[in-house]
Amino acid sequence: MSAFRRSTTGRAAVSIQVDGAAVQAVEGETVATALLASGRPAFAASGKTGNRLAPWCLMGVCFGCLCEVDGRAQVQACLTPVRDGMAVRTRPGAGGAE
Repeated sequence: MSAFRRSTTGRAAVSIQVDGAAVQAVEGETVATALLASGRPAFAASGKTGNRLAPWCLMGVCFGCLCEVDGRAQVQACLTPVRDGMAVRTRPGAGGAE
């Protein structure tokens, strides 16, 4: 069980696809928040070392949350709001898509 908790009061549930699997999200939250709440602590990998990367700042400074979103590469998940039906791919080596 994830230690990360989200507030869902008054917000609609949406479904996004992450590495081909359905993940429940909440309207108004970011992709990074949805991934963290779903139990994914890391969803990017360093292109240089291959080390797993996790969001650090959650405000667009650290680039530890880069994912592919709806076919667009290098999207900062911490700055991208979820949308019903959105397709997200984590980066190879992050424990998701290989």
